[in-house]
Amino acid sequence: MGYSRAVVKGGWCFVSGVTGYDYATMAMPEGIAAQARNCLATIGRVLDEAGFTMADIVRVQYTLTDAALVADLAPVLGAAFAEVRPAATMVVAGLISPEMLVEIEVTAFMG
Repeated sequence: MGYSRAVVKGGWCFVSGVTGYDYATMAMPEGIAAQARNCLATIGRVLDEAGFTMADIVRVQYTLTDAALVADLAPVLGAAFAEVRPAATMVVAGLISPEMLVEIEVTAFMG
């Protein structure tokens, strides 16, 4: 299945859904907070490589596996997006592997 981690078109950067793997160790931490921090670190690196920053994020979609996880997720998202304030959607759905608790997808704009 072919896909790109991110696609840049004009002033837009579309980042594919990112899960909580620590790509240095290829390990998935337990807990949604640790997974979300890894997602955001990966997104930050991808945006940087594409010439964008976290401050350029205008839209975010969170997919989590259980609504009960929101309480543990919210402080991590608040720390990352308190100043950015992107338009956001949160969906509860199953993910591809049972150890995955969250997937985060963003769109950034620099115009």
